Amino acid sequence: MSTSPPTWSKAGPMPQKDEEQRLRELGYQPVLARRMGGFGNFAISFSVISILSGCMTLYGFGMGTGGPSVMLWGWAGVGLFVLCVGMALAEVTSAYPTSGALYYMADRLGGRKWGWYTGWLNLLGLLGAIAGIDYGAALFTGAFLNLQFGFSPTPGWTFVIFLCILLLHAVLNLFGVKLVSVLNSISVWWHLVGVAIIVGALAIVPDHHQSPSFVFTEFVNDTGWQNPLYVAAIGLLLAQYTFSGYDASAHLSEETSNASVTAARGIVRAIWVSWIAGFALLAGLTFAIQDYAGAQNSATGVPPAQILIDALGTSGATALLLLVIVAQLFCGNAEVAAASRMVFAFSRDNALPGSALWRRVSSRTQTPVPAVWLSVIVAGVLAVPSLYSTTAYGAVTAINVIGITPAYAIPIFLKLRAKDRFEPGPWTLGRWSKPIGWIAVVWVALVTVLFCLPQSNPVTVGSMNYAVIALAVVLILATAWWYIARGSYSTPQAYGNAREQSEISEGIV
Repeated sequence: MSTSPPTWSKAGPMPQKDEEQRLRELGYQPVLARRMGGFGNFAISFSVISILSGCMTLYGFGMGTGGPSVMLWGWAGVGLFVLCVGMALAEVTSAYPTSGALYYMADRLGGRKWGWYTGWLNLLGLLGAIAGIDYGAALFTGAFLNLQFGFSPTPGWTFVIFLCILLLHAVLNLFGVKLVSVLNSISVWWHLVGVAIIVGALAIVPDHHQSPSFVFTEFVNDTGWQNPLYVAAIGLLLAQYTFSGYDASAHLSEETSNASVTAARGIVRAIWVSWIAGFALLAGLTFAIQDYAGAQNSATGVPPAQILIDALGTSGATALLLLVIVAQLFCGNAEVAAASRMVFAFSRDNALPGSALWRRVSSRTQTPVPAVWLSVIVAGVLAVPSLYSTTAYGAVTAINVIGITPAYAIPIFLKLRAKDRFEPGPWTLGRWSKPIGWIAVVWVALVTVLFCLPQSNPVTVGSMNYAVIALAVVLILATAWWYIARGSYSTPQAYGNAREQSEISEGIV
């Protein structure tokens, strides 16, 4: 992958320039503080992917939808395809390093409607991710309180914990991107050291371990569906859900130094580091299972917690659960940062109802404060069905996947369709651009269909996959709002519109 560009050409990489000047050329007046370095940019995507959030939270789901074999081999396969998606997306990010990220890319490469629908899908996925991550943290917090104090984690109390976590993340994000960057940098080491501690403890302490044959070939089907291929396909949700949110590096590009290179690198690095560490974590957990059915039906409500209890005892499990919860809190905080920048950017181009409010930026912290609050409030609303349906959490995670994953593929597809009209940035795949791009598009099309399918049989009001309904509602609302807002919605078309954007950005408070 080239990062040292030659001279300018229409189809070749552009020379590295001052990022503020580049942003003006893309039509935007800089208003956010560029205080994040390359490691911080990588750290935010790595924190959002958060293997200690996705893998641990959906491990129980994976135990019944294919079991060990699907979890391990599914992780390996999905990670490879997601790496292709990430590399293809990184190439487009290098050319268009803006907070709007995916929708801005789609607008530039395909036109206003492409940008419009990509933005709404991206926004749905980001807000669904906040709900999924923080609700997962609430579940693990309930399990921790159950072990430590005998607390009973009812749906109502879990939701209260969830709201407290959302409030915490809103407050932390109001202090500015510098604090977010520091927390994300800590998060990287917390995750990597945490995985090493968990896997090491599970490898050394228990007297009994499962056989390699069990870990890599055992198939478990508790879904009610008879077709093993269908069950295995649904089971890929664990990996695909975890491998999402890496567009955070792109959304924070207006706050990152040398973003045309570092944001692209951040996306790719976050994926491959998570791929390796996540496989180690899943393998360590699965080898350490003492009682499969007992873990699935744990009184804690969280199967990985029961695996830790059975393998390490209550004290050891409590300590490691606390480690996991802190990692999940890091993850949710990073996701709020990414989602709020998407809200800010989409409002900057007048795409949301009440855009004049949501695009306001604090003059003290240079943070989009109203966008932060909107992000956590909508995430809270998305998780309300968890009070009534035991399968709602799976639906929330599916909302994240089927919202954000198609949004990744649209700018990649449009880049392929544009051919030589696409002008690469300084980070480019070169001759590998087309094959990797098409692999990414096909993979996204496949998983989008998969995660609209029902996850358990029989399909009832309680077990239905509501993600497809959420997706349909968002697309319908986006279409209806298009006919209202199409006169005001517009991304700037040239450097000359930077003045217009400056006037729009005078909503600084």
